[in-house]
Amino acid sequence: MVGPSVRRNLLAVSVRSIVIVFCALLTYAASAQTFTSLASFNGTNGANPFYAVLVQGLDGNLYGTTSARGAHGKGTVFKITPGGTVTTLYSFCAKSNCTDGSVPYGGLVLGKDGNFYGMTFTGGTLNAGTVYKITSTGKLTTLHSFNFSDGYNPYDALVQGSDGNFYGTTTFGGAHLSGNVFKMTPQGVVTNLHSFNSSDGSEPEAGLIQGTDGNFYGTTYTGGGPGGYGTAFKITSAGVFSSLHSFDDSVDGRAVVPGLVQGNDGNFYGAAGGGPTGYGTIYKMTPTGTVTVLHNFEVTDGDNANTLVLGTDGNFYGTTIGGGANGDGVVFEITPSGAYTVLHTFAGTDGDFIFAGPMQATDGNLYGTTQLGGSKNDGTVFRLGVGLGAFVKTVPVAGKTGSGVKILGTSLKGATSVTFNGAAAAFTVVSASEITTTVPAGATTGSVQVTTPSGSLLSNVAFRVQ
Repeated sequence: MVGPSVRRNLLAVSVRSIVIVFCALLTYAASAQTFTSLASFNGTNGANPFYAVLVQGLDGNLYGTTSARGAHGKGTVFKITPGGTVTTLYSFCAKSNCTDGSVPYGGLVLGKDGNFYGMTFTGGTLNAGTVYKITSTGKLTTLHSFNFSDGYNPYDALVQGSDGNFYGTTTFGGAHLSGNVFKMTPQGVVTNLHSFNSSDGSEPEAGLIQGTDGNFYGTTYTGGGPGGYGTAFKITSAGVFSSLHSFDDSVDGRAVVPGLVQGNDGNFYGAAGGGPTGYGTIYKMTPTGTVTVLHNFEVTDGDNANTLVLGTDGNFYGTTIGGGANGDGVVFEITPSGAYTVLHTFAGTDGDFIFAGPMQATDGNLYGTTQLGGSKNDGTVFRLGVGLGAFVKTVPVAGKTGSGVKILGTSLKGATSVTFNGAAAAFTVVSASEITTTVPAGATTGSVQVTTPSGSLLSNVAFRVQ
């Protein structure tokens, strides 16, 4: 078994000397950007965050995981304030034989109940990985231990569907030992939805996303058509599976580790390794599987991108594990039409080897982690301001009339109205970072708007009324 660090490092390490020689001649710049190193991991509070994209909690703080170190040497769950104060909430392998899980490669998802849900790569009753729930104060409950038949070694995060269940992938196991797509109830009951068989993909390292059509979309690291360079797929909540695209290394890439993100135009956007230059691609895919390459990396502008995030300006933001002027990776912006800009180049002290994409918090800034770099070379947490304004985010992003919704934001105290695409809703201001409300009668799909004393805030994506 080859771990993700080996797989992806092999794609990037060899280019470092090339980058140092040639990249000093090139400069990439963007306006209105402010980079801040918020924290360096030091081993005792964890080390080496991997695919773990940060997630915003109801309290306005950010939550994530590290894959190593901590009190028992097997990774942590942590909280970090917007100002950079890190608190370890849980250290894995606290129980005998790591039955509580170990090595969380993936990050967390904020559930409708306000708790966080995640997976560990190993640990559990059979050392095949676990699914867990954890509160904002660090109380962890193991919900499921994988048993090989239902998969093992999950790498990435879960997604909570509009039906309230959680959906995810395991990289290995299942009927053909090539990985699974599964559904899990909030209580931990797991149902296999699809077992990959190599011809339709294998080794899905990326998590799933739920599209605006209610279906789930994802990618596989290998498998598919000639060459087995990886696939993109669609699957319903009932397990009806459709192969959408098989990657071709000479055209659109290979070794598809990153997941997908849906743009405002309804198309999906993602990244792959390899490609014509050998340093990875960024592509657009229609809902029916037609892929168009938007950008081929050249090492000087990055090497092997991670999962993208859709910004409130309609553009996409991402990170690369390597490349750039110092070979340590970059943060970039790319428009839906493919206009690419490097926003920040890492230099080791502020981070190195980035395996997770950024997220946009409701203050408008981008936040992310690096696997290495920082004061102890155990990884960092960073913030990048790119001139985007504050917004609100709903949890969930879809629901029926009368269903409960939590609204995340900043400076929400004193809010005077909440509307769902113009329909007024009753609400309660819980704190400066949380409002609770229900979908009002007459609401239709569209933006959620919160009016505060300092102005109006719109949701980052349209709320879908079911």
